Amino acid sequence: MTDTPAALREAHHADVSGGWLRPAVFGAMDGLVTNIALIAGVGGGGVSPRSVVLTGAAGLVAGAISMGLGEYTSVRSANEQVAAEVAKERRELERHPEAEARELADAWVARGLPRDLATQVADAVRRNPEEALRVHVREELGVDPDEQPSPWAAAVSSFVCFSVGALVPLLTYLIGFTSLWLALAVGGVGLFLAGAIVARFTYRPWWSSGLRQLLLGAAAAGATYLVGSLIGIQGGLG
Repeated sequence: MTDTPAALREAHHADVSGGWLRPAVFGAMDGLVTNIALIAGVGGGGVSPRSVVLTGAAGLVAGAISMGLGEYTSVRSANEQVAAEVAKERRELERHPEAEARELADAWVARGLPRDLATQVADAVRRNPEEALRVHVREELGVDPDEQPSPWAAAVSSFVCFSVGALVPLLTYLIGFTSLWLALAVGGVGLFLAGAIVARFTYRPWWSSGLRQLLLGAAAAGATYLVGSLIGIQGGLG
């Protein structure tokens, strides 16, 4: 059977319902920015390279666990809220099917459909309770009850990507270099590459997305370096 042009176009759409891309991107960027800023802060305070590594490692472990648990709880809570609203809508459809059909028709009329056509379609949908439930939930809640994101996918992708991102600015220290500026430069390269990779999913220019992430990370690192330097000077660490 030959696919229609519409079906072929549909096959080229990215999967935006799996719940992994947002936490993965957020995790990687947060890992990079958090550890770059931590390293800049303690490095600016004049601590030893060993202390920089300890701080970065602690930030990696604590941040990855926090991100994973936070994403799992957030997505799980959102799914439970959707499930509660779907159950409420199911009860309304069982108790007041005619009123719900009129409400659905009114929504379509507001979008420009003729009243007669909207009413006919709403009545046809009402004859199939499960399809009626899906349509009402999409129209009233703006979600698809059959395509909710996985809390486990969100948690794992966030945990892994945060860990990878947080590891990047530590690499130079782990292989034996002790220069703070080299570590920050490697972290900056990581930020630029992460932004460029994200552009693959958003269709933004790769250089623009990479530069945006680099500038945001640089701003965070500059702020923490300044704070670390001031505290180090006042505390006699510099």
